[in-house]
Amino acid sequence: MTMTTDWNAAAHLLCVRFEEPADILASTPALRALRAQCPQRRITLLSSPAGAALGPYLPDVDAVLAHEAPWTPGGARAPAPSHLDWIATLAARRFDGAVIFTRHDRSALPAALLCQLAGIPLRAAYCRENTAQLLTQPIADPGPGALLRHDVQRQLDLVRRLGAEIADERLAFVPTVQDTLAVRARLHAAGIDPAGRWLVLYPGAGVQARCHGQHDWRSLVAALHARIGCPLVLVGDAHDPARSDGIDGIDTAPEARILSLAGQLDVGGLGALLAQASLVIGHRGLGTQLAAAVGTPVVHLQTQGSPHGMPWQVPSRAVPLAPAQVLEAVCNLLKQTEADRTAAGRGRQTKKASPKTGLSA
Repeated sequence: MTMTTDWNAAAHLLCVRFEEPADILASTPALRALRAQCPQRRITLLSSPAGAALGPYLPDVDAVLAHEAPWTPGGARAPAPSHLDWIATLAARRFDGAVIFTRHDRSALPAALLCQLAGIPLRAAYCRENTAQLLTQPIADPGPGALLRHDVQRQLDLVRRLGAEIADERLAFVPTVQDTLAVRARLHAAGIDPAGRWLVLYPGAGVQARCHGQHDWRSLVAALHARIGCPLVLVGDAHDPARSDGIDGIDTAPEARILSLAGQLDVGGLGALLAQASLVIGHRGLGTQLAAAVGTPVVHLQTQGSPHGMPWQVPSRAVPLAPAQVLEAVCNLLKQTEADRTAAGRGRQTKKASPKTGLSA
């Protein structure tokens, strides 16, 4: 069994996650812990092209490798690359170790084989199978039925077994100044004050979103307009299959002020937009996970009780897409978070200048 001291000395680390961009975000606290474990450590993220697009916005990632692995859904559609070429690419980087992150229903062994053939000496991941030496540190996975836990917690527990721990367990995503300014310009052009109250609607989430169609979302838009009356910004992938159910028609609702940016933002622009919003309403997926990563409150539209993709360490409410329940959750969450921001602002003002002396406290 590999010792913790071996991982403490691994200065050049490969972190592998061949899943959705939302899953990459769920791994960012674990990446932070790995970075803190070794002061001189350099972390390279190996992911699909969609996941690798997050790399420039992740503060604990130094480099990114994008690969359509043949055992992933995207890899099955991509032209078959030469496995020998990819093994040579990884071998040339001379990684000291590889940490393979997976969902509870995915196997780490295909990625482990890739890393073993590339000569990476330390290899750790969860497993329920016989690893046959593919992993130097196999960590027993109790399986989804034995232990229900958030995906963020799953990855933190993994790296903790390697000796990496961190107090700050928040998700991480840092929009660029350019993305932030570009988003503000688009909001201003639409008559929306970026510093004012406005909400983001993120209808897309694949299969889960298909449970709700145009009628649900249009009813919600009407209820939000009648009760709150603030601008709404519609975002999401223009090619999301859920939009074929008529969800894209909600941006034509005449009774509300809606700015549709669906399909118009890359991940940096989306993160910058969500960072400035008052609140995000959406299904489990990139939108709600990205909102949590930039610290924006979330009303999470759930169809099941699994904790796997719930917003992590951010004010949130979980409700079904029933307009009355969503509206109640939105109002309560806005009341809570806006009161917290007001109190924090007063605290900063008091600290800045004492009412008695006028000097900094």
